[in-house]
Amino acid sequence: MPSYAELSELLDPATTVLLTVECQQGVVGPDSALPELAEAARSSGALANVARLVAAAHDSGVQVIHAIAERRPDGRGASRNARLFHAAERLPVQQLSGTAAVRVAAPIEVTGEDFVVRRLHGLSPIQGTEVDALLRNLGCRTLVVTGVSANVAVPNAVFDAVNRGYAVVVPRDAIAGVPADYTPAMIRNTLALVATLATTDEVLGCLKRPRRVRRA
Repeated sequence: MPSYAELSELLDPATTVLLTVECQQGVVGPDSALPELAEAARSSGALANVARLVAAAHDSGVQVIHAIAERRPDGRGASRNARLFHAAERLPVQQLSGTAAVRVAAPIEVTGEDFVVRRLHGLSPIQGTEVDALLRNLGCRTLVVTGVSANVAVPNAVFDAVNRGYAVVVPRDAIAGVPADYTPAMIRNTLALVATLATTDEVLGCLKRPRRVRRA
């Protein structure tokens, strides 16, 4: 575990960005297409912790980016080269552009300063999206990754961020996957090798500092 000083240095509000991954109504909301994942996100406290981190980021001047997965009603441009994509097409709730399913889920609050980045294809919130360019233009050095799922999108985000030269912090109680015991195994055996692990409270302790002006 990093010391407070080490974590605090990583989480300089001027060079830190908080990424929420697929925290949308159709994934973690009451009418989720993936009820087991939604239940895991809520019962574990992960979704509530994401909301706490977002609120603290807003207060401390840390930029927030919400990564949303969606598809067009006609399916154009959607990936079809994996079993996961074919299974998603048969789900009772579709993540269709412009619908409630692709809105950020409560209790997470979105402000006018947040970015909402939407992707129509692939597995990663970063690869093939605007996220990397936004991070570079924002002067990001450390990316805090939160959300779902620990099975697919979260590790994709962590690996892509590391491959692009960012330091990554993962609040281990602010991500969720299925089954419930898979998430700590993924964290311990995979994410711990490439990211700095912390708790939500530890990250909050670093973010709740006097607000600094972000460098242009």
